[in-house]
Amino acid sequence: MGGPNLEIFKFSLYLFIPIVSLIHFGDPEWYRSTVIPYRNKLFPSLDRTNQRIPTDQSEIREELARIKAERLARRAQRE
Repeated sequence: MGGPNLEIFKFSLYLFIPIVSLIHFGDPEWYRSTVIPYRNKLFPSLDRTNQRIPTDQSEIREELARIKAERLARRAQRE
């Protein structure tokens, strides 16, 4: 079949690919320049997220009423 040279090539490839990917993707500068801007586009900021999740039925109704009021205000503002 392939012989020892093929096995040496495959072994070096199996070692080379994970090490290079860890060096490339583990670099803090790459993380700051690539992942953080994408994360900021993908997820809303903390001031736009609801930090306290309603647990009982009355809190859920109040939250739904607040969301509907905001939606109606935005719709009225557009028109």
